[in-house]
Amino acid sequence: MTVRDSAGAPRAGRLRRPVVLVGMMGSGKTAIGRALAARLGCGFVDSDAAIEEAAKCSIAEIFARNGEPFFRARESEVLSRLLDAGPRVISTGGGAYLAPANRALISQMGAALWLDADLDLLWERVRHKSTRPLLRTADPRGTLARLLEERRPVYEQAELRLVAQAGDSIDRTTSRVIETLAARPDILERHR
Repeated sequence: MTVRDSAGAPRAGRLRRPVVLVGMMGSGKTAIGRALAARLGCGFVDSDAAIEEAAKCSIAEIFARNGEPFFRARESEVLSRLLDAGPRVISTGGGAYLAPANRALISQMGAALWLDADLDLLWERVRHKSTRPLLRTADPRGTLARLLEERRPVYEQAELRLVAQAGDSIDRTTSRVIETLAARPDILERHR
């Protein structure tokens, strides 16, 4: 028997534990996360949106009012709560995976999948957005390049990695993510 999602399409499988999408801003974590959850027939949550909902203000406002350390502490609290809720797809902000405690929690309770995108692709996706507090600098592309260089060694610690391709659609990238997850039956049980 084929398992189908709410729209009647065949589901790709069943998550055994949470999958946490990590990577730079603009790597596609939210878009791919939503599509992946739909294809797997499971829940999706964006940790930044959950933080904004809890704080009743935007990430940019939290940064401006309380600073980055305050934001990072709230981010860890929310991530812990989201992981506790069981198998689902979670997209995180670009800095969430940098905290050793967050990496340990994700490793213990879920699986991290790094959406690895190069600087040109990231810049193309974020350059027109004003919602990125870390890019509110005199040289936003230079800032993005510096952040990518600093963060890459940490992102490389993720259990799973998918290199983002500039020409791939959300659907194609999601299919590639499912293929990556399917190689790990402890993470994704494929439907027959």
